[in-house]
Amino acid sequence: MDAEWRTALAGETVHLLGARALYRPQARALLIADLHLGKGDAFRRAGVAIPGGGTAHDLQRLDALLALYPSDVLWILGDLLHGPAPRAHWLAAWQAWREGHPALRIRVLRGNHDRALDAAVLGVEDAGIEQRDGPFLMRHDPRPAPDAHVLCGHLHPLAALPGMRRRWPAFWLREGLTVLPAFSAFTAGVVPMQQPGERLVACVEGEAFALPPWSR
Repeated sequence: MDAEWRTALAGETVHLLGARALYRPQARALLIADLHLGKGDAFRRAGVAIPGGGTAHDLQRLDALLALYPSDVLWILGDLLHGPAPRAHWLAAWQAWREGHPALRIRVLRGNHDRALDAAVLGVEDAGIEQRDGPFLMRHDPRPAPDAHVLCGHLHPLAALPGMRRRWPAFWLREGLTVLPAFSAFTAGVVPMQQPGERLVACVEGEAFALPPWSR
């Protein structure tokens, strides 16, 4: 296994990173999906006792990626938020992180959890529902497009590896569509029902592991 798995999508070489992100070196762009800022706070407000620090850990992971993969733009393919953004600890952590990356352009595609997205407060660009960039159409919703390769999130795909009970976040490569794993470490997910020729690239402890194409 390696930290990344390189492949060609729509004629462009991309890096699928074991850290749950996609890198486009040609565009100097890093892409993630489903960060779900504030999810831990939402659970705690609902009376579910879970440890804090999830947002800080995810932002540290993002820092490490930006240090390794030179990027002019960070695309977030939906669900930057987990819900409404009260003035909670995670918001201060995000704003401090954002101030540490003043030159980085952050473009957010709205997901189903982003109804309360306040771009000015978060220091990001509201990129709407979908955007074209080169050969790709980027959105949150995993729907194919007739004239572009779709990069998306939402489904939180997982991979089942032989001999392991644990399920691992994964990229799901389909015809004309690639679903990114959830970037947040505090998310559930599902093992997708694959069609012949589709494949998963599992993210295992920061390493990328490409499973053989599905053939059943």
